[in-house]
Amino acid sequence: MSEKQTPLQRKIIHVDMDAFYASVEQMDNPSLQGKPLAVGGSEVRGVVSAASYEARKFGVRSAMSGVQAKRNCPDLLFVPPRFDRYKEISQKIRKIFYDYTDLVEPLSLDEAYLDVTQNKKGNPSASLLAQEIRKRIFDEVGLTASAGISVNKFVAKIASDYNKPNGQKTINPEEVESFLENLDIKKFYGIGKVTTEKMYQQGIFTGKDLKSRSLEYLELHFGKSGTHYYYIVRGIHNSEVKPDRITKSVAAEHTFDTNLTSEIFMEERLEQIAAELSRRLLKHKISGKTITLKIKFSDFTQQTRSKTLPYFISDKALIFSSIKELLYQEKMKDSVRLLGISLSNLNTEIKKAIVVQLKFEF
Repeated sequence: MSEKQTPLQRKIIHVDMDAFYASVEQMDNPSLQGKPLAVGGSEVRGVVSAASYEARKFGVRSAMSGVQAKRNCPDLLFVPPRFDRYKEISQKIRKIFYDYTDLVEPLSLDEAYLDVTQNKKGNPSASLLAQEIRKRIFDEVGLTASAGISVNKFVAKIASDYNKPNGQKTINPEEVESFLENLDIKKFYGIGKVTTEKMYQQGIFTGKDLKSRSLEYLELHFGKSGTHYYYIVRGIHNSEVKPDRITKSVAAEHTFDTNLTSEIFMEERLEQIAAELSRRLLKHKISGKTITLKIKFSDFTQQTRSKTLPYFISDKALIFSSIKELLYQEKMKDSVRLLGISLSNLNTEIKKAIVVQLKFEF
């Protein structure tokens, strides 16, 4: 069914864990409970991966530099990420999901869509199922989760953020259009800062404003995305919950304590990153053809360099050989604070694979 057809009356739950990484750290270390906490980064280097709600009150957010986070919140505590632990907890949570439906689409370690239109409990109320799932996560895992419930993934995703933390919101079929009409455009899932500003400049501030624009107008100003905006603001979004999501890329990266100024030092670090990336690829029997070098300079500007090979690779030596070519493709314009390697154009796009969380930092 295309997006232009009448939406199916599905019952979709979007479950989103509350400050997942930070909450796991506070659960495992009671001395951190109630304190402003950042996972990742430090007060001198690095980037925040996640922040507790106590830290968010001071404006600390993920992807913020550790220096800025500490400036916002002088009492902020930093802890290193433990991705193996987060994955362990995530797997426990997913086991709970599968008690209710096999139609589970994980988006990351801390969130997933569930299609409960037909469910294993025979319960017609998606709202009651969401309450039960959240209670079980708290009772069995010890963490809180929020949920959004509606007729499609798009609205459910927006709704899950409405009563955070430890809450849920249901948008019934007859409420969808009015809910979207009254929503600030910046809260529409998938509309980022740049598009939000562009819409504001054109007098589009709410869903109602967006809905007043014709399909032709939106296509003219926003291209193919304009078609998407035209339908989602009308509550039409028929993307199914896909339990067999295919991994599109595998990436590994590292932020350094001290900026790297020489390609020789960068080579050494890239060899380490290539080794870890290869280990993950081989473990999950994944290989790819397109290799990308990610470089973040000391001024926080970012550059990527890519090449596509005529064959699939996963071996460390082949990854490192290709990444060295990209490293010396052009001279570095500045010292480097982060390097990363990603592999895309994967064999998982040819054959379906079990979804795994492969992006990591160390």
